[in-house]
Amino acid sequence: MGSIWEYANPVKFSQTVSRFLMPVAVLAAIATIVGLVWGFFFTPDDYRQGATVKIIYLHVPSALMAINIWFMMLVTSLIWLVRRHHVSALAAKAAAPVGVVMTLIALWTGAVWGQPMWGTWWAWDPRLTSFLILFLFYLGYIALWEAIDNPDTAADLTAVLCIVGSVFAMLSRYAVNFWNQGLHQGASIMRAGAVTGADTEEKVSNVFFYPLMMCIIGFVLFFVALVLLRTRTEIHKRRTRALLARERLA
Repeated sequence: MGSIWEYANPVKFSQTVSRFLMPVAVLAAIATIVGLVWGFFFTPDDYRQGATVKIIYLHVPSALMAINIWFMMLVTSLIWLVRRHHVSALAAKAAAPVGVVMTLIALWTGAVWGQPMWGTWWAWDPRLTSFLILFLFYLGYIALWEAIDNPDTAADLTAVLCIVGSVFAMLSRYAVNFWNQGLHQGASIMRAGAVTGADTEEKVSNVFFYPLMMCIIGFVLFFVALVLLRTRTEIHKRRTRALLARERLA
């Protein structure tokens, strides 16, 4: 079995992506559609939140992905800084726009969910605030890539920004544990077995839990497919620029 570092070779990475991209995309579509249809149409209303609870099938997967995409960018950025593998830097760059979209979905669905539950669209809650800051870091990361012409310099600086932004990604995940005040409930997704609700000690009922897990799987596979596609595109763009530069010199 070959080393994982073999896939740092752009040609080998592109060839591998060509084989796996379509199956991953199909599985992502199936899991997401099944999860959303199951959740929205075949689960009951919550005894406290009514039909509003079904926003969970968009809000929770997108929020989890928004945080974990940044951690994926952190890992690939560190690989770039240590081993100077261009594919890892391009994978981080490719993931950032997907992270922006996931963060926006999480913020929007959170506002829609929060308004009937809390009586307000927004509150300067620790988790909400740190999540908004994470969104700004995503925008800054993308802007920094676009502002620097030299790709290696851009990769270095965005890697540093990614390390700094990881603090806010961590706060977004654990803000409720750090601060007791705030409207946002604590983690309850991984504790299936009882009814949902605003109380942090309550758990997610299995009737909501299983379609939610299907949605999360779908979002994860959807992200993998998009990152593979976008990374391959970035490799082709870089190769095209190199060929054009060579032709100009010739």
